[in-house]
Amino acid sequence: MFSKFKIPQIFERILSPRILTIVTNTGWLFVDKIVRIGVGLVIGIWLARYLGVEGYGLYNYALAFATLWSPFASLGLDSVVIRYVVRDPENRLQILGTSFVLKLLAGTLTLFAAFACIYLVSPNEKLTIELVAILSATGIFQSFDAIDLWFQSQTQSKYTVLAKSIVFVSITILRVGLIAMKAPLVAFAWVTLLDIALGSLGLISIYQLRGYSVWLWRWSWSIAKMLVRESWPLLFSSFAILIYMKIDMVMLKEMSDERAVGIYSAATRISEAWYFIPTIVSSSMAPAIYAAKESSQTLFYNLSFKLHRFMALLSIVICVSMTFLAKPTIALLFGDKYAAATDVLIVHIWASIFVFLGVASSTWLVAENLAFFTLYRTIMGAVFNIGLNIVLIPRYAGVGAAIATLISYAFANVFANLLDQKTRELFWIQLKSLNMLSFASKLK
Repeated sequence: MFSKFKIPQIFERILSPRILTIVTNTGWLFVDKIVRIGVGLVIGIWLARYLGVEGYGLYNYALAFATLWSPFASLGLDSVVIRYVVRDPENRLQILGTSFVLKLLAGTLTLFAAFACIYLVSPNEKLTIELVAILSATGIFQSFDAIDLWFQSQTQSKYTVLAKSIVFVSITILRVGLIAMKAPLVAFAWVTLLDIALGSLGLISIYQLRGYSVWLWRWSWSIAKMLVRESWPLLFSSFAILIYMKIDMVMLKEMSDERAVGIYSAATRISEAWYFIPTIVSSSMAPAIYAAKESSQTLFYNLSFKLHRFMALLSIVICVSMTFLAKPTIALLFGDKYAAATDVLIVHIWASIFVFLGVASSTWLVAENLAFFTLYRTIMGAVFNIGLNIVLIPRYAGVGAAIATLISYAFANVFANLLDQKTRELFWIQLKSLNMLSFASKLK
């Protein structure tokens, strides 16, 4: 029984300055994410209606092609830089300066690499080459994200959220204006680049206003070697993830046409809009699961199972609902021109089950010190996805790409866990969580 002294002590711990700082920092990031997803969905739908199926498909193809190169522009440095700044704050100027130069050089080289690659793939498509070149240039300006990493290391993300939110609102208004003025497709690519450029300017401004200066940053060869040595596995992990998630649009364009990409993009914009949910739920339960692992294996198993069961139930509800609502949802949001996206959505939405379970499994893998399995699963999923796309896209176009995504997500996030003895218990947890008959019997 709590004494009159213990309750205030508990609240004092919960409401300690450190905990409040972390919660507040997370809150800023969460609100920023939700707003961007919501506004991005609305503007994306509006843009899809304005550009038409072919124009929207070409834009998303160029965006996907440029995005595939983004890990090489960032070099996988972000988490490594944050860790070193926290460990060694006295050398933050050298760490930030070195990461900035590395990213600037990588972003510049990535721009030329993406340009050369798209020129070889589509030498006669001038608009496609121009779009990819413009969108790939964003990597150069993202070198200033070193400032964002500094604020993250200090749990002060509200400053970067405020700076980027002002730019986000301005760019959103500009995008609406371009649609109203019936601007050409290339104008929207330039606005995307302007968004990143102004965001960098906003970061510099807030950094200066907080009493810091980018002019004090310094380069260090020793720090550069240290950062690259630790970040390269993260680089290839990020690249594998993007291949896993974005290669379908690139392959659709090359093996079919822009229209197929436009139809597929409309469907995936709706199905992927749900993907932020498992990240939030897992992040909330992760501390309790990690603590349970340290105290009781039984408790750890039960909490892990409950997380997977909740994810399975939630995702199945979403999938069933969207299956029946796919046709009216596409018609309402995108219009009759995108009617073919209904079949793609009906298939692609069921990949959500394995996305939700995959995110939940990451918590289990971290607790068991098996996080490196995530990379293996992603690489296998990427190879699986590419192979299935080669077979299915020529026959079924966007629906074929959706089937490939569904099967590859199922394999990488669930069935791949059966292949290794260390993750086999996780596979049985996931399989058991999908037993809705058992869950329904408990409700009686």
